[in-house]
Amino acid sequence: MAEIEFDDVTKRYPDGFEAVKHMDLAIPDGEFIILVGPSGCGKSTALRMVAGLEDISEGELKIGGNVVNEKAPKDRDIAMVFQNYALYPHMSVRDNMGFALKLAGTDKNEINRKVEEAANILDLTGHLDRKPANLSGGQRQRVAMGRAIVRDPSVFLMDEPLSNLDAKLRVQMRTEVSRIQNRLGTTTVYVTHDQTEAMTLGDRVAVMRAGLLQQVGPPSELYAEPDNLFVAGFIGSPAMNFMPAHVEGDRLRLPMLDVALRDEHRAALQAGGSRDLIAGIRPEDFEDAALVGEQARHGATFRTRIDVLEAMGSEYYAYFRNEGAAASSQQLEELAADAGAGDVPSAGEGGQVVARLGAESRAAEGEEIELWLDTDKVHLFDTAEGHRLGARERVAG
Repeated sequence: MAEIEFDDVTKRYPDGFEAVKHMDLAIPDGEFIILVGPSGCGKSTALRMVAGLEDISEGELKIGGNVVNEKAPKDRDIAMVFQNYALYPHMSVRDNMGFALKLAGTDKNEINRKVEEAANILDLTGHLDRKPANLSGGQRQRVAMGRAIVRDPSVFLMDEPLSNLDAKLRVQMRTEVSRIQNRLGTTTVYVTHDQTEAMTLGDRVAVMRAGLLQQVGPPSELYAEPDNLFVAGFIGSPAMNFMPAHVEGDRLRLPMLDVALRDEHRAALQAGGSRDLIAGIRPEDFEDAALVGEQARHGATFRTRIDVLEAMGSEYYAYFRNEGAAASSQQLEELAADAGAGDVPSAGEGGQVVARLGAESRAAEGEEIELWLDTDKVHLFDTAEGHRLGARERVAG
């Protein structure tokens, strides 16, 4: 068994900076888990602690039930794939893939068997006698993965392995990585800053920010039930729209329209909470009202003027503005700083809303249109702590 357990793990550097803070996370045997977050959030540091490349300041890290805090990397039965391929240019693909086994004194026939088996998995059989310089970027990355696979480790660690590839090849390699992990069933910890990679690859996703785990769960859960403003804004593309909201009685006042307050929100507010809130609406929860059929009864319509229209082929991204003050909170400011201000739409003065519309939409730049909003999908967050109203308590890991 190769389960991994972070038990209150902290990484503190000599200057006092804490890169990872009190991390509790249990990764079952065979799971493919993604650590995702903006640059500097602590995801790579967490991975390097599993690999033994970073010392653990506090807490315990277990692999297969054994505490490995003091174990050397070579004694942890792990294999790591980095974003740079780190291949030996003078060696063939075969020799690169089998080099670690050769150093370990493995029998030559056994090395060849394992290399050829891994090459078959990675579709590299026809390239075993070529040098890295004669391979494409995707092929080089597969060789780097093959070097890890032949060792038959208990745990694969992958540190942004696709970040050096162009966009099209990255999509192709995402599929390959997922297929290989499913076939091998090896416990895998994968680090990325790309939330699209995280959502399409992992069994579960762990979102990190400033050294702290924000939420851990299946991709669909993080998308539909984000615990806080950061997770809501980080997960999803285009990003969730944020705007001010105010509760008056049983009505929720949004900048573009008023809607009935949902039961779950009413219950949360009765338990104590501000009447001034932040509403979060995903772009895909809007639609051209002319294209909405039976589902229209689950929402409400409003009119607005389209400022910018981006044709994506299968859909449109329509940008519009609302009158009034923009949503404001410390969490939104931190999210903008972490994720890049352009990735965090906020309605109001100086902000904008993006709606994802069907390809059949008649929307046009500079013209008014009637849009439909699925009011069942509106998320509400408190302005003080940034927590989502109705979010349930979750057990770490």
